[in-house]
Amino acid sequence: VEIDGSFGDSDGLKESGSKKRVRSESCNASSSKACREKLRRDRLNDKFMELGSILEPGRPPKTDKSAILIDAVRMVTQLRGEAQKLKDSNTSLQERIKELKSEKNELRDEKQRLKAEKERLEQQLKAMNAQPSFMPPAPPAIPAAFAAAPGQAPGNKLVPLIGYPGVAMWQFMPPAAVDTSQDHVLRPPVA
Repeated sequence: VEIDGSFGDSDGLKESGSKKRVRSESCNASSSKACREKLRRDRLNDKFMELGSILEPGRPPKTDKSAILIDAVRMVTQLRGEAQKLKDSNTSLQERIKELKSEKNELRDEKQRLKAEKERLEQQLKAMNAQPSFMPPAPPAIPAAFAAAPGQAPGNKLVPLIGYPGVAMWQFMPPAAVDTSQDHVLRPPVA
């Protein structure tokens, strides 16, 4: 709708003593220029009334076109500000979602890695439990320092007892030999 002219209420309430002639017949679209102009003004006034009722529902509609336009400008400005705030909020939330997704992927990868490590450790534990606990997993090698010296006879070697780190030897003895309650009777202390 094209708006030309002033925003004042040009066809407001007509005085009863007006010298203007009131048309009794309704104008149709193919009539004179004055009739088309009246139809345009009526459509404009209807749209102003509709805009006023949309801006302030529940209040009686304003007839002042400038007040309706001022309210419309205020409302549009307010809505644009809110829309910009929502866009900014949406952008920051999208960035946060990306960060959380990358963190989720990192945690998923770490979980898979830890799961694989757990399974590997469980397999090692099962393998260790399958062998007798008193048997070493592989025969211990005698270090070269304890091998026969060049001038020493092979039958006269000193072979050290290689213990198992972290394993007490009393665990491999029968329970009767471990019982120390009768030691003072069986082996009296030496004076």
